[in-house]
Amino acid sequence: MRVFSTSYTFDYSWNEVSSANWRKYCPWNKSSSHVIAVDTLARSIDPSTGILCTERLITCHQPAPAIVTALLGGQCTTYSYEKSYVDPVDKKVTMCSSNMTWSNLISVRETVIYEPDLKASEPGHERTKFEQEARIIALCGGWQKVKARIEEASLERFRENANRGREGFEAVLEMSRRVFGEERKREAQGLEQAEA
Repeated sequence: MRVFSTSYTFDYSWNEVSSANWRKYCPWNKSSSHVIAVDTLARSIDPSTGILCTERLITCHQPAPAIVTALLGGQCTTYSYEKSYVDPVDKKVTMCSSNMTWSNLISVRETVIYEPDLKASEPGHERTKFEQEARIIALCGGWQKVKARIEEASLERFRENANRGREGFEAVLEMSRRVFGEERKREAQGLEQAEA
């Protein structure tokens, strides 16, 4: 088993991050061109807690690591299942995803958490902590060397994608702040003109 773990503080409030999370794979994110579809399978709100639960299927098009391609063939379209929970009371987004493609040979389970970073925030300037962990396990029997190579290659690919994903999400956050800020200004101007 290989484990990838990282954390980062976004210079955006939890409200901004939690809402921009739904636009993570939009055209504003130049790093997500490999994501070709995001399908919402189910969405519900727990009436007692207010927690929003969403299940999505994420379809990507990118080549697999060379060792995986050599052993399994060159399938470039992959599928992942994601289940997320948005807790508006505790201000916490938890996303859990797992691979569906080649799941009988390799298991990739990722957990991402977004919550306010109280240590890095200042009055009037909130920041959001991002924590990401992935556990990668090759399931190919007793071939220890092959398992180790598949896990290492998959870990390296995951690390590269995680770095690009964070940079791309920063671009989405920046564009969201600008676009929605401009929209709020237009709405305020419209209200002022209507009152005049």
